[in-house]
Amino acid sequence: MPIPAMLLEILDTRMMLPSDHQANVQIVFRFVHLLAGITWVGLLYFFNLVNVPFLKALDPGTKGKVFPSLMSRAMWWFRWSSVVTVLMGFGYWNMIVVADAKNAGAKGGFAIWTFLLIWTLASVVEVGIFMSPAEVLKKPPILTLLVAIIVILASWFYVHLNSHGWESNRMLSIGIGGGLGWFMMFNVWGIIWRVQKKMIRWTEASATSGAAMPAEAAKLARAGFLASRVNFVLSFPMLFFMAAASHYPFLVQ
Repeated sequence: MPIPAMLLEILDTRMMLPSDHQANVQIVFRFVHLLAGITWVGLLYFFNLVNVPFLKALDPGTKGKVFPSLMSRAMWWFRWSSVVTVLMGFGYWNMIVVADAKNAGAKGGFAIWTFLLIWTLASVVEVGIFMSPAEVLKKPPILTLLVAIIVILASWFYVHLNSHGWESNRMLSIGIGGGLGWFMMFNVWGIIWRVQKKMIRWTEASATSGAAMPAEAAKLARAGFLASRVNFVLSFPMLFFMAAASHYPFLVQ
C-alpha cells in the first residue's frame, strides 16, 4: 500500500473529531488565544529585553530613521494581539464558568460580572497613577509597591467573592490570570500606545524636518517604559495562573 494511502487509513481509524459543537468552538477560541498571546507576549519580551537597550545604543540620526518605522509596525501587532488574546480568552473562560455553574445547579453571571468589575477598576486605578501629576508615584519602588497592592487585592477579592464551593480551580485560576491579562491590555492601550504614537510622530518630525523634541517627550517616554516594565513583570504570574488552571489545582474550594 502506498505510504500516503496508509497514512490516510491510519488517520481515518485513529482520529475522531468531536461532534459536540461547543468543543469545536472551544478549541478555536483556545487556538486563536494562544496564537495571539504568543505574538503579544513575544513582542513584550522583545521590547523589554532587546529593543530598549538596542535603541539606547543608536546615535540620534540613526534612531530617527529606525524608530518610527520599527515601532509603527511593531505597535500595530502589539496592541491588536493584546485585544485578540484577551477577547478569545474571555470567550473561552465564559464557557468554563457556564459549565461549572450548570454542573452545580448554579448561575455563572456573578463570576463573570465580578471579573469585569474588579479587574477594570484595578486597571483604571493603575492608569490613573500613571496619568497623575504626582511624579513621586512613578518612582520605581513606589510604583512597584502600588501595582503589587492593586493586583493582589484584585486577585483576593475575586477569589473571595467567588467562593461558593462550585467554582473549579480552572475557573478561578483563569479568573486571576485572565484578570492580569485584562489589566495588561489596559496598560497597552491606556498608557503604552498613547505614549508611543506621540513618540513616533515626534521622532519622525525631528528626523525629517529637524524639529526639536517637545519638552515633555522624556517624561512620556519614561512613563511608557515603566508601563511596559510593569507588563513584563506581570506576564510571569499571568502565565503561571494560566498554566495552573489545568495542571496545578491549588485554588480548589
